[in-house]
Amino acid sequence: MELDPELGAALVEAADAAADAARPWWVIGSAAVALHGAVTHVADVDLLMDADDAARLLRGRGIAPAPGPGGDRFRSKIFARWSGAGLPIEVMADLDVAVAGEWRRVRLEGRRPVEVGGRTLFVPPLGELVALLRLFGRDKDLARAEAAAARCRPEGGD
Repeated sequence: MELDPELGAALVEAADAAADAARPWWVIGSAAVALHGAVTHVADVDLLMDADDAARLLRGRGIAPAPGPGGDRFRSKIFARWSGAGLPIEVMADLDVAVAGEWRRVRLEGRRPVEVGGRTLFVPPLGELVALLRLFGRDKDLARAEAAAARCRPEGGD
């Protein structure tokens, strides 16, 4: 798979940062769509992690979580962003999304390993990623969900 060099550099940095996580973590959003092989614009790398792992990762990098409760569409117990080696990297833990006036916790089950620059990253299986993007519900997420669904075919039960 051919990735933009800035995306590749950010993914390697994200994988290195998350390598010591005790619990499962995932790359989600546009970077996950790209890692599934669909063409999409990627502005940053989103890491979804356990709260303890996210706090430890941020402490180790000297990054303070962003203050505040989040937005009207998304909130997370921990959120931070740093300028990565290529693209910015966002870390979130206990991510909730507002759907029909109710907050829903994002819970992922499957993990598909993807190799980039000699590092292993994890993305949700294709069907789970498409469902997550549809849950997010923004125009850009819906477009990415459709691009992923149309351009990628599940392999081995994805």
